Amino acid sequence: MATIRKRGNLQWEARIRKRGYPTTCKTFDTKAEAEQWAKETEATMGKGQYVSAKEAEAYTLAECLDRFEEEYLPRLKDPRREIYRIDRLKRRTIAHRIMATIRSKDIADFRREREAEGVSPNTIRLDLALLSRLFNYARSDWGMESLTNPVALASKPKLPTGRTRRLEPGEEERLLAACAPEFALIVRFALATAMRRGEIVGLRWEDVDIMASRVRLNDTKNKESRTVPLSREAKDVLQGLPRHLSGRVFPFCPDHLSAKMGDACRAAGLNDLHFHDLRHEATSRFFEHTDLDVMEIKAITGHKTLQMLARYTHLRTANLAARLDGAKRGEVRRK
Repeated sequence: MATIRKRGNLQWEARIRKRGYPTTCKTFDTKAEAEQWAKETEATMGKGQYVSAKEAEAYTLAECLDRFEEEYLPRLKDPRREIYRIDRLKRRTIAHRIMATIRSKDIADFRREREAEGVSPNTIRLDLALLSRLFNYARSDWGMESLTNPVALASKPKLPTGRTRRLEPGEEERLLAACAPEFALIVRFALATAMRRGEIVGLRWEDVDIMASRVRLNDTKNKESRTVPLSREAKDVLQGLPRHLSGRVFPFCPDHLSAKMGDACRAAGLNDLHFHDLRHEATSRFFEHTDLDVMEIKAITGHKTLQMLARYTHLRTANLAARLDGAKRGEVRRK
């Protein structure tokens, strides 16, 4: 049975005690609001549909972000970027809001704030993805079943079209000439294998079989291990490498590769070329310079779907024109 009582001069408290449920109370500005809430809550209890909002109404977004960082992020392979993202989110005005009060409009306002600051659509998308995971985790693991995920209802920023940057004639030679010797080997290896940056720096000698022309990748982005065949170029790179005490083939961190790529591109006078573009280039070359079929290429690159593989493939018009004139795949080489 609900009890309605006045608290001070401005508020009314509704308190419900019902067998099988924890004591539930909530404060309102008017008696009518308190009575309406009590009536609706007792009705849902009677139907067995009541879900307590106590947990969701007890914590702010910032407090939940702290708990999320402590409990969830250690499961990730590399949580550093997410830790940084959480630290930035806790500085926003929305972080001081109680979880149960955050609505899709608040998420949309946050998105608009970030857009006005000139933040890229992809960065905003990653912020929203983290918040979405937090709300879902709070519902599933923290007893906040009453929460809805406001991120799911809010519109997302429109992402730009995928990158199509490829190495133009002469750019590969200029890039390699500008690279330090050890980094030039990594660039050559990336172009020969289409491996991701993290896969390259995570590769260990115990997973390399030069005689069998293959490497085994056990730690990939999509968490599915795969075997990558090694071309002559890839084997030439590996055979010329010294062994490192760590057991890693390329003893660098991912961000170090990106920094070295930026330095080399500036020295070579190459504009808008990133390390990840080497994976696009290598994948496109598989289609242009070999007779591998699409499923074989998908197995090498590790793309989960053909749609994702298509996003990484940017074929040159000259090669397509030659194919129209009867040339076979692998016969037309990049000049």
